[in-house]
Amino acid sequence: MWDALFTGHAIWFSVPALIATALFVVKLGLVLIGGHADGGLDTHDGALDHVPDASEAAIKLLSVQGILAFAMGFGWGGLGLLAGTDWKLPGVFAMAILAGIVMMYIMGAVMASMLQLQSSGNIDINAAIGWEGTVYASIPGESAGSGQVVVVVDQRQRTYDAITAGTELPRNTRVRIVGISGANTLNVIPV
Repeated sequence: MWDALFTGHAIWFSVPALIATALFVVKLGLVLIGGHADGGLDTHDGALDHVPDASEAAIKLLSVQGILAFAMGFGWGGLGLLAGTDWKLPGVFAMAILAGIVMMYIMGAVMASMLQLQSSGNIDINAAIGWEGTVYASIPGESAGSGQVVVVVDQRQRTYDAITAGTELPRNTRVRIVGISGANTLNVIPV
């Protein structure tokens, strides 16, 4: 087997294939155990609502994943063509480059589809207005202090600080959110 990988012209394809595959396996292992293995040329800050333009998409192809995918496609495709056909070396190189480009685009499509599975989980506090909730920690009356309410907004349960202008609201009281006070405090009234 080693002779087939390192004899004659096969070395042009086996070295990139083996190195890229080994690095890809290490990178995949780091991702699976929770290590940070991002390593692209972009300076993307991770905002999920950011839609890249064409120039950013081109740079993403030059990420570590893109380069490893190209090298694996080039190497393994070239080895397969060299061993399985009677093509001359220039034809094998041309098809190996094409195989590398195809693998790079496939890796880009896979990474893009995986990124679409992410969600931030954040809910704008203004979305809670009009919803009903339950007092979790009693709320002092006449806006003398804050307590907490649990409210389900868009099928997600959240706990927010809350105040009321009326009388004190004990734990487990049903309330309606009528406004926002300050940055993250809800105004509530009993239901």
